[in-house]
Amino acid sequence: MKEIVVISGKGGTGKTSIAASFAWLGGKDVIVADCDVDAADMHLLMQPDYHESEDFYSGEKAIIDQDKCTQCRCCIDVCRFDAISIRDDMLYVDPLECEGCGYCARICPENAITNEIQNAGQWYISTIKTGSTMVHARLGIGADNSGKLVAKVKNEARKIAIEENKDIILIDGSPGIGCPVISSLSGVDFAVLVSEPTISGLHDLKRVNELVKKFKARAGGIINKADLNIRITGQIEHYMKSENILHLANLPYDEIFTYSMTCGKTIVEYARNDLTTSISVIWDTIKQAI
Repeated sequence: MKEIVVISGKGGTGKTSIAASFAWLGGKDVIVADCDVDAADMHLLMQPDYHESEDFYSGEKAIIDQDKCTQCRCCIDVCRFDAISIRDDMLYVDPLECEGCGYCARICPENAITNEIQNAGQWYISTIKTGSTMVHARLGIGADNSGKLVAKVKNEARKIAIEENKDIILIDGSPGIGCPVISSLSGVDFAVLVSEPTISGLHDLKRVNELVKKFKARAGGIINKADLNIRITGQIEHYMKSENILHLANLPYDEIFTYSMTCGKTIVEYARNDLTTSISVIWDTIKQAI
C-alpha cells in the first residue's frame, strides 16, 4: 500500500482541484483522505454521502464549579495564559484562551476546577461519486488539535485500504507547514508539491520542501498557472532540479479551474483539453514513480 499526499506551501495554488482530479482518475482503486481539516472543501467536488460519522474529542479546557469556588484567586495567579478572569464577583475560564494544561486544577485548594475533554469536530466515512471511499473531517470553529484529527483521518483511511485491499491512499493535505501538514506527511511515500509562479509561491515551496525532506519522502512538483510569470516559473524549475524534485508538469492558467468548481465537478470530468490531458499524464507518472 502506497500513500500519496498533495500539499502546497500556501493556499490558493489549486491543490485541492488537482487532488480531486487525481481521485476521479484513480476511481475505485484509491482510498481518498481529505486531511485539510481546517478548511475542508474536497467534499464539494466528490459528493460524499456521509454514511458514517463520529464526534472527535481532543484537548481539554478548565471548568470552574461555582458552588465550590471560594474566589481565592490562586488559579488567576498561576494561569500563564490569562484565561481566568473575574466577572460579577465570580471566576470564569475563557475557553478560547485556556490551553487545558491543568495547573489551575492542581493548585485549587477547594478542588473546584476540573478539566473536561472537548468535542473538537467530526470525522466521516463516505462513499463518493467515483464509487470509492473517502475519509474526511471538519474541525470545530476555534478548535485546536487539527494535527490529531488529521492523524485520525489517515489511520481510518489505512484501515479501510487494508480491508478493501486497495493499493493507494490519496491524501489532500493542508497548505502551509503547520501541525496538520506534518501529520499529513507522516508515513507517505510520495508528496506532490503544488506551487504557483509568484515570489511567495517560490518561498513557500522551499519551506514545504524542507519539511518533506525531514520525512524522507520522494517529492514531485507541479507549477500551476505557469504561463503567468515565466521568469519565476524558471526559478522554480531551477530550484526543483537542484533539490531533486521530480518535475511533473507546468500547468497553464485556465478558467476551467473555476468553471468546474462552480459546477461541483473535478477538472478532468468537466472538460477535455490540453490541461486535463496533462493532469492525466501527471497521475500516470506518479503511479509509476511509486
